[in-house]
Amino acid sequence: MMSYPLLDVRVSTPTLELRGATDELLDQLADVVRAGKAHADPAPYDDPISFYEPDPDLRVAKWLRAIWRGRGKVEADAWRLYLVVVVDGQPVGMQNLYGVNFSTFGTVTTFSWLSADHRGQGLGHEMRAAILHLAFDGLGANEASSDAFVDNHGSNAISRDLGYEPNGSDWATRQGEPALLNRWRLTRGNWEQRRRNNIRLHNIEACRTSLPLS
Repeated sequence: MMSYPLLDVRVSTPTLELRGATDELLDQLADVVRAGKAHADPAPYDDPISFYEPDPDLRVAKWLRAIWRGRGKVEADAWRLYLVVVVDGQPVGMQNLYGVNFSTFGTVTTFSWLSADHRGQGLGHEMRAAILHLAFDGLGANEASSDAFVDNHGSNAISRDLGYEPNGSDWATRQGEPALLNRWRLTRGNWEQRRRNNIRLHNIEACRTSLPLS
């Protein structure tokens, strides 16, 4: 058992696991970041983000520092769960969950990335379904949000397929250039209509006792 219980949290599906982002898992995943395989074309991330750093070693250092800072943020108005996507024992990406004034509104948002070597296999859909199960079934969320640049067709398609509804648009910059974002909103009711019975939560009590959920 971990000294920090939130790192023990796991979500399992028939094809992958989400595991708490321990330093050991992050060290394994660092090779993917160093190789630039977290990037995609067109660029999917808004500024600032470490994945746009051109120097490979500095990119990894910035990425790790951001996770370490965020991993320690556990407050009523904002908390973060960082989970590593593991397929056949190999870390291949991350799927994160952020509580946004959760104790008041029950709202979460998500962020994810997947190694270029594992795209096009349906894993993006599966990892988002897994994190939503954690949010709604495990933590009692009322609503989840997501956003994606309009040319990020994969992410937008996943949101649509999982029952999110369009929730307007907004502007952000990526690598200093303006780009339009689609915003998406998933209610508990829409999630329950698509609720799956083959996603399992493990050590979830750590979230219920360690996060400011109410």
